[in-house]
Amino acid sequence: MKPLSSKGLHILLTLETESEDLLLDSSRFLEFTESILKTKEVEIVGITNHIFDNHSFTAAVCLKESHLCIHTWPEFKQLTFDVFLCNYSQDNTSKTEQIADEVVGYFNATIIQEHKIHR
Repeated sequence: MKPLSSKGLHILLTLETESEDLLLDSSRFLEFTESILKTKEVEIVGITNHIFDNHSFTAAVCLKESHLCIHTWPEFKQLTFDVFLCNYSQDNTSKTEQIADEVVGYFNATIIQEHKIHR
């Protein structure tokens, strides 16, 4: 088997929050996301989202460096979030960890599950 080269860090989170209003506001989350991504010097190439009947949402931000995705479940006070940044010319590990930490802070959330995968 061929050994893996270091392509980047992929963080997957399941979070719980009492901030139900944030689980129902995709516009506010996407504004927050765009603002933090500007500070990380990554390039957004596309954003898509869907709002469900109960106002929960799913969104994906495609980056030149990969992606981030969110799915909210207000009925359970939970969300899932993942972020993957890769770049063959630099190590984006700290940027990936910062983005994940900032999302946890945005939702004032408790981490239920966290997986870090080095690709």
